[in-house]
Amino acid sequence: MQLPGFAGIATAIGLFAIVWLTVWLRTKPTSFNYFEPEGAEGEFGQRLLPIYLDITKLILGIAAGSIVLLVGSSNLVQQSSGRSLKSFASPMFMVAMSIIYGVLFMTLLVLNYEHHRHNPASNSYTRLKYARNQALGFSALSCFCIGYAWLVVSATR
Repeated sequence: MQLPGFAGIATAIGLFAIVWLTVWLRTKPTSFNYFEPEGAEGEFGQRLLPIYLDITKLILGIAAGSIVLLVGSSNLVQQSSGRSLKSFASPMFMVAMSIIYGVLFMTLLVLNYEHHRHNPASNSYTRLKYARNQALGFSALSCFCIGYAWLVVSATR
């Protein structure tokens, strides 16, 4: 017996793996040692980090609201269409994985940036951390978009 929503879980994990591999292969080993380019100290923390975090928070809010709304209205869905909530399990898992990836992205990006700010000479922001952060951010966005589209298709069938 297969878990309801297994396709959504497998898709989300596969998507993360593909994005991570793509970022890893496209990144040169020396191109990410610093958060800021030379001469622009603090630029990432002042301008870019808040933008990344705000976009991620927006996605998390919409994703969480969608899940709550669908689960809360599941009784109406079952009565009007005769379908159970199981038919929405895969897209809901995709949306839920976007939340998980988004929270991990925000946490690890801030953690890595803070470590860089306190130890700038350590070059602690490695290729692996860069690829992980990029994969988490783009996977959160991709899972949200794909899961939401899948949810619309599932709801209108």
